[in-house]
Amino acid sequence: MNLFPAADPIPLPAPVWLFKALDVLTLALHFVAVELLLGGLLVAVWLNWRGAARRGEPAGRLRLDASAALARRLPIVMTYVINLGVPPLLFAQVLYGRALYTSSVLIGLYWIGVVFLLMACYWLLYRFAAAAESGRSGWRLGLLAWLLAGVIARILSTNMTLMLRPEVWGPMYARSATGLFLPSGDPTLLPRWLFMLAGGFWVAGLWMIWLASRKPFEAPLKDFFATAGGRLAAVMVAVQAAAAFWVWRAQPDAVRAALSAHAVYHAAGIAWLAMGAAVLGFSVWAAAAKPVSAAAGYAGGALTVVTMLAMTIYRDGIRDLTLLGKGFEVWAQKWVANWSVLAAFFVVFVIGLGALAWLMSVVARARAVPEKANL
Repeated sequence: MNLFPAADPIPLPAPVWLFKALDVLTLALHFVAVELLLGGLLVAVWLNWRGAARRGEPAGRLRLDASAALARRLPIVMTYVINLGVPPLLFAQVLYGRALYTSSVLIGLYWIGVVFLLMACYWLLYRFAAAAESGRSGWRLGLLAWLLAGVIARILSTNMTLMLRPEVWGPMYARSATGLFLPSGDPTLLPRWLFMLAGGFWVAGLWMIWLASRKPFEAPLKDFFATAGGRLAAVMVAVQAAAAFWVWRAQPDAVRAALSAHAVYHAAGIAWLAMGAAVLGFSVWAAAAKPVSAAAGYAGGALTVVTMLAMTIYRDGIRDLTLLGKGFEVWAQKWVANWSVLAAFFVVFVIGLGALAWLMSVVARARAVPEKANL
């Protein structure tokens, strides 16, 4: 018996491969922003806490300045988290609507609650940033914002794993049709959630290396960001590798075998491991060399994006192969291309990219305001 709802009689308006490519690309960019927020926020909280405790010492003031530099950028990071999260969710609904809509309804109370949790988290980010910039102890606000962000990540992880478990949908709906209960008994949920949390720290480390290459920062802050960021990234990319092994081991035997046998997903897994090793080597070098060149910062950014892209492709394989084993073949969906709509989409897409490039050029040409270390 097929446990999925009946297929929509209206075919997809474009080939499956196009939606898949757009989904993977936009989701990888969303993950970069998410990891930057989760890791960068907790690092800023820790620096603010440690700095406030040693405010009378040069090391304490340096940590407070570093915390302020990170905190003032976090509300901007949140805008990318939200806006880059919408496209992959829409593409996923097109491709996996029969599974994703069902799981979303089953945890409806929590799924709708994400909107309000996001607003509260956003507000706390601004409060934390204001406290950090004024040199005050605002780490409690930042920690609360991080906890809310972690809860949001847990809800999203729950939904993305529940959509792969049609065998529990019936019992969950029988227990409650109001979306009050979260599923239990999924061995992959906890490792997947911890994998994402661990990834935030090495991404934050590379972000600090990138900040060390920026002109607004004076030498003490540059050195601090390069050293601390390199050490953090080197340690946490190894921790995430351990979490990745846990995620892989938690998958059913059939899924693990299929991942190894599939050329694309197997290559993506190898690429992720190779990029993780590259991140480790780059981070160790940055911690020792304390680079100040723009090239070093952009190298760290490129490593982040490519590593996240490889991880996203492998994650996509876990989703597709798990659903395939339960009777859902995403590649078998019917499609009839609506070329006029596709043309309009790509025209708007290119215009949007051009506008974004123009805005970035305006920021690049703006006069930098020095960010000092108050030693």
